[in-house]
Amino acid sequence: MLKTLLSVSCAALCTTAYAQQDDVQDMSDPLAIYTQVGVGSTDKGLNFKLGKAYDTGDNTTAAQFVVEAKGILGDTLGWRSDSRTTQSLDSLRFRNFGVKLTNMRATQIDVNYNFRGNLVADESADISYSMIQALKPMGPVTLFPLAGVGTSIGKDERQKDGSIDDGYSFMGTYGLIGMYSKITITDKVWLNYNPFWLTTFTGSSTYRDNYYGRDESNILTHEFSASYQINPRMNVRYFANWNENVDVFDGDHRIEFNYQL
Repeated sequence: MLKTLLSVSCAALCTTAYAQQDDVQDMSDPLAIYTQVGVGSTDKGLNFKLGKAYDTGDNTTAAQFVVEAKGILGDTLGWRSDSRTTQSLDSLRFRNFGVKLTNMRATQIDVNYNFRGNLVADESADISYSMIQALKPMGPVTLFPLAGVGTSIGKDERQKDGSIDDGYSFMGTYGLIGMYSKITITDKVWLNYNPFWLTTFTGSSTYRDNYYGRDESNILTHEFSASYQINPRMNVRYFANWNENVDVFDGDHRIEFNYQL
C-alpha cells in the first residue's frame, strides 16, 4: 500500500508552458502531458504502464490518465524472498492528472490497490486527491510541493478484538504532504529525491494506529531516481523507495523503460 502509494515515479517540473498537442514533450517533467507506454523490471516482478493524454475541452488545461500493473511473476522474475513476492499482481495504480497551463498548478486523483495483506486488512485501496504547484527553478534544482487528503478501503479488515470484518469496508482517512525535486545534471541526465510524510486522521483504532506498521500512525517515506533520456521519446530510469523503518537496501528497487507515443 505505502510503497505503491508513493511509488509515485515523478521527475520535476518544466520551466515553460507547453501545448498539449506538441509532438514530443519533456519526459523529465511531471507536468508534461503525453501518451506513453512503459515496462519495468523490479525486485517484485514486472511492471507495466500505459498513459493516455486526452482533450479537456479547454485550451488552458491539459490532462492524462495513467494505469500501472505492478509485481507480475514476482516469484519467477523478482529477487525478493517468496514472502514478499507473488506470481499474480502485487498492486494496481490509476492516476488522473490535470494541469492548468497558465499557472502550472496540477491536481491529481490517485487510486492504489494493494493485493498483499498488512496489519489492518487482507487487501487495501488508497484513494487520494492532491494539489501540486510548480515553483521557479533555482539553478539546476526545481521543487514541486504537494499536499493532499485520502481515504482507505479494506477487504476483510481486522478489528481490535481480533475479529475480521468480511468484505469491503471504509477504514479511515489520511493526509499527505511532500515534495518532488529534480536536479539537472545534463540535458539527458537528471536525478530526483522525493520525500513524503503521511499520517492517519480518522477511522478505527486499528487503522489509525497501525496502517503504516505496528504502532505507526504516520511515516516519512523517500524516493530516489536517476534517469537517462536515450532519445526524445525514450528514457530509462532507476528507482529506489524506502522509509524511516526500512533502509534503502531493503526497500523497493526497479529499472523502468518508458516510450512516448
